[in-house]
Amino acid sequence: MNTYRQHSGTSNSDSDNDGEKHPKIPERQSSVTSKRRVTFSSKNVNEISSPTKVRPRRLRTTSRSIDERISFCGRNPIYTAGRPAWYDASGEIKEAFVIGICGGSSSGKTTVAENIVEKLNVPWVTLLSMDSFYKVLTAQQHEQAKATNYNFDHPDAFDFELLLETLRNLKMGKQVEIPLYNFTTHSRETYTVKIKKILYGANVVIFEGIMSFVSKDILKLLDMKVFVDTDADIRLARRLERDISERGREVEGIIRQYTRFVKPSYDHYIAPTMAYADLIVPRGGENQIAIDLIANHVNRELHNRGVKVRNELVHRSDIMCDLPMPSTFYIIEQTAQVKYLHTIIRNKDTDRDEFIFYSKRLMRILFEYALSLLPFENVTVETPQGLIYHGKKHVYSDVCGVSIVRAGECLEPALTEVYKDAKIGKILIQTNQQTGEPELHYLRLPRDIANTYVLILDATIATGAAALMAIRVLLDHNVPQEKIALLSLLVSKQGVHTIAYAFPKVKIVTTACDTQLDHDTGFICPGLGNFGDRYFGTDFIGYSSDTDDTPTSINGNGSFQPCTPESPLSDSRKFLNES
Repeated sequence: MNTYRQHSGTSNSDSDNDGEKHPKIPERQSSVTSKRRVTFSSKNVNEISSPTKVRPRRLRTTSRSIDERISFCGRNPIYTAGRPAWYDASGEIKEAFVIGICGGSSSGKTTVAENIVEKLNVPWVTLLSMDSFYKVLTAQQHEQAKATNYNFDHPDAFDFELLLETLRNLKMGKQVEIPLYNFTTHSRETYTVKIKKILYGANVVIFEGIMSFVSKDILKLLDMKVFVDTDADIRLARRLERDISERGREVEGIIRQYTRFVKPSYDHYIAPTMAYADLIVPRGGENQIAIDLIANHVNRELHNRGVKVRNELVHRSDIMCDLPMPSTFYIIEQTAQVKYLHTIIRNKDTDRDEFIFYSKRLMRILFEYALSLLPFENVTVETPQGLIYHGKKHVYSDVCGVSIVRAGECLEPALTEVYKDAKIGKILIQTNQQTGEPELHYLRLPRDIANTYVLILDATIATGAAALMAIRVLLDHNVPQEKIALLSLLVSKQGVHTIAYAFPKVKIVTTACDTQLDHDTGFICPGLGNFGDRYFGTDFIGYSSDTDDTPTSINGNGSFQPCTPESPLSDSRKFLNES
């Protein structure tokens, strides 16, 4: 079964924080009075938390929403899969594989691109259309376009500078904003909060357009070049149908534009670029043999480029165990009170109610300490007595907490209690049961996250593989390392070295650090077990830990990671995975 997604991110990679719900913290049992007493006896309290066929249309730069987890190829369902690591263990980016598809207008480039996506055994694919990069017309050109006297099939009609920058950033794994071109009004749509195309995250980028091979700079970015060769009469018939039904144009104007601009442009600019193609596809999307050849080549290239992040991290553990702790590592003072709190939450006999209560106390201490590490500046205020007080204020007024679902969500309430206006983002990272590697399944971040100081929230850090991916996501969204801090109740020494080695400017803040790591189970030793299961009252039934980095195997299909009831991930239907 093939798994893929077309991904752009307006609804799934970046969104406003308005309406973001914090996870519900389970209520403490009514039997607990205001005077709380810990006995360290076994209570074994373990409550379970209850967490059409569409007519094909020509696609421009777009993607399916995160909610559309299932699409269909004929009668075959295609399930969304997570995105594997697009970087190595040092945090360095592995470039996406870029396929360029060129051909005349209505030659079937988009159909070829869609068929390639269906054949690829690749989780995340981005489809970028050149149609989104037409230049903004002047008033005179706009009048010419209304009269079908403007040549949209000439290289000068495209914004190649913006296109080149966008394609280069996509290849490097960066987040990009895509222009929204309206073919009815011949203008770009104005960005609003709800109308904004953002592309992020791709193992493969498929770039299609009539002038895809015209720019030599763009040709250098293409790893594979495909030319779609379709008969001119068929292309004209398709163009007539499209422009009449989708763009509301008259037949006379379409024919005039075709004979005056489209056909001469094809003969002069597009057809000669066929010489740059690695593969020529006659008959467009109907040529399944050519589609299979392309898909097999891309899969082979991706396999050769593949990275095994977690395996490399495990192999490095012996080398890093004797290294001193990095200067970016911060641990709260190990007072008797802190030791007392850790003793309670580490005790296997502590019931869930007590575990939640004392974990939350530690979280408050963690956040107060972490906020003290933020940069401050001097400020003066007037007291009620009319006197001047010389104090401090944070340099960064905007703070965003990004939780690694699900255990990281437990820290969100503590953050908002100590920093009232903190924004919240979410990232879901799970372990692939076949490869043991972390995969990105979901992210929802504030649009202005690049302008905030980001606190990554994770209950425990074991190998550091999940945290490594979360930091890489933030860097791809233009958040500098200096404005990122990783907060966790418990970390392993190996996890600290892993993160500091890859991202030496990211702060790591914790309440405790254990020196041992069980490489068979992935748990920290002596540790505190699976934090998410103990906090939410769920039994460990074989699925991998979301934040404890546990590479545990699983038997059976259709498993998913439990989450808080009001999390955007609470619908189990969104987590269908192939076997």
